[in-house]
Parts: sequence; C-alpha cells; structure tokens
Amino acid sequence: MAKLSTGDVAPEFSLLDQDGKNVSLAQFLGRKVIVYFYPKDDTPGCTKEACQFSDLLDEFAQLGIDVLGISSDSAASHQRFREKYELKLRLLSDADHGVMERYGAWGEKVSYGKMNVGVIRSTFLVGKDGNIERALYNVKADGHAADLLADVTG
Repeated sequence: MAKLSTGDVAPEFSLLDQDGKNVSLAQFLGRKVIVYFYPKDDTPGCTKEACQFSDLLDEFAQLGIDVLGISSDSAASHQRFREKYELKLRLLSDADHGVMERYGAWGEKVSYGKMNVGVIRSTFLVGKDGNIERALYNVKADGHAADLLADVTG
C-alpha cells in the first residue's frame, strides 16, 4: 500500500479494543482523532510512546482530539499493558495487519541493521471530516506525542 498524505480519506476500520469493544473510525466523525501504529506492547520504545500519549491525553481532549493506539497484540495483551503502566488511551488489535497495510504502516523496514517486514511506527491525525490532516511515518517513539501536540496547538 502506498503511503497516505494530507487530504487523503482515512481508511475506515473496525477493530476490537482492550475490553473487546468494537471501535470504528466512523465513530469519530465530527471529532479529530490521532491513530498511531506501534510494534509491540510493553517494549521500551512502545512503552515510552504509549505513556507519553497517555500523559497528554487530557491536553489532546481539550483540543477535541481523541487518541487510539493500534498494534497486532491481542486485547488481553493490551489490557495488561494498560494496567501495568496505568495507560488511559484505547488500544486496538489489528492481528492480521490489514488496517496497518491500508495506512501504509506495515512493510519493509530496517531494524537493528537488518531488513525485515513489520510495523512502521506511524501516526495520523484524522480530521473531523475523516480526511488525513497529518501523516507521519518512521516517527521516533520518545517525544513524538509532545511534538504532535505542539504542532496541532501551534
């Protein structure tokens, strides 16, 4: 799948969250939503990123922006991850990588000097109209949430 750009229609999805509840992008029409893709629950970079988004959740909410994290981990894994780090954000399971593929967040990447296939750490700001306002690929886990908050408030 080609990478998404500003102005593209955000691909619709319907995935289960950490509590087994169905979450679809259509539920957020009329609000902005950050959809971020990350490789794995409870790994150093992913934990930093999730904790930082969770810490800034209220500030994003004041701007009318919801935050969803998506990985291929199971709902049970997401639940443990949320409990361990007291995360407030919703985490969705994309076990077959279908949503990641539609967003261009799954593919070849270099990891520790080796080429492999996996999650490309990516973040998207979806506007109230369902179109992509920001498409960020290969983001750094640490500091990314704060950078995005500064970008949308600046």
